[in-house]
Amino acid sequence: MYRILLVEDDRGISEEIRKQARAWDMEVKNAQDLRNVMADFAAFEPHLVLLDIGLPFYNGYYWCGEIRKVSRVPVIFISSAADNMNIVMAVQMGADDFIAKPFDFEVLIAKIQAMLRRTYDFASSVPVMEHRGALLNTGDNTLTYGGERIALTKNEYRILYTLMENKGKVVSRERLMEKLWETDSFVDDNTLTVNVNRLRKKLDGAGLENFIETKFGLGYLVEA
Repeated sequence: MYRILLVEDDRGISEEIRKQARAWDMEVKNAQDLRNVMADFAAFEPHLVLLDIGLPFYNGYYWCGEIRKVSRVPVIFISSAADNMNIVMAVQMGADDFIAKPFDFEVLIAKIQAMLRRTYDFASSVPVMEHRGALLNTGDNTLTYGGERIALTKNEYRILYTLMENKGKVVSRERLMEKLWETDSFVDDNTLTVNVNRLRKKLDGAGLENFIETKFGLGYLVEA
């Protein structure tokens, strides 16, 4: 089943799109927090995004730009602001198509299906993990926060991935060392400490202070 993230604040349109999509075996999820659309994007891992321009807090162009920092998933704008300037702007921000409101819902579904057929091959989307606005890109082992992309070493990536995968739970040092052993480098207790400290320094420098907590005698924690 294809997953579609809908970023739209008109409930009537949202409900009709959901209804039509279900009939074609597609799951549509509305973005719950229009202040932080990327949290829903990371959690839902959509195959396609439907995006309005006129949204509260940040407009659709902003969210299209944020999505393009971490993924090539297809983005279709749906908007009544369908003049040439807005269409050109949408394409320049990375949109794959633009559908003017009001639209025929059957035509919308047909365009979505065509886009999905052209795209998958599932290699186009890059899964991400999100926490506190930070996006861990599992495709190229980078962290994006505040519009900045932070390069991680293989060990730093494995540590952060494991902690974010288990956010809200303490991860023991022993488990983290097992994860690092999967690399080609020798890992002992001191190696883990050095890597965690380097990772924390990068996170602090990006504005993510106290992202990783130490639970003395237990291990490390990323709060849920």
